[in-house]
Amino acid sequence: DRSAATNTGNQSAATNTGDRSAATNTGYQSATTVEGKQSVSCGLGYDNRAKACIDSWIVLAERNDNGEILHVKTAKIDGKKMKADVFYKLINGKFVEE
Repeated sequence: DRSAATNTGNQSAATNTGDRSAATNTGYQSATTVEGKQSVSCGLGYDNRAKACIDSWIVLAERNDNGEILHVKTAKIDGKKMKADVFYKLINGKFVEE
């Protein structure tokens, strides 16, 4: 609980299972996952994906081929509009199921 998993490597994963925790990744084509309540799954690298459980959040950045940030968006996983345990990517500023 209340811990962090961080990764900067390409095609890597950062996973956290504790409540009120965070998983972050800045590597190219990487993924983040959180399984504990009130946690944040944050993918900020190029072509990143993120997933989280109910009552947690995802944050994703979308970058162009030069690595410049185009969009940053956050959403709460509510089980309705945003599904639990599903990877999302940010494409054209919108969350897309992976």
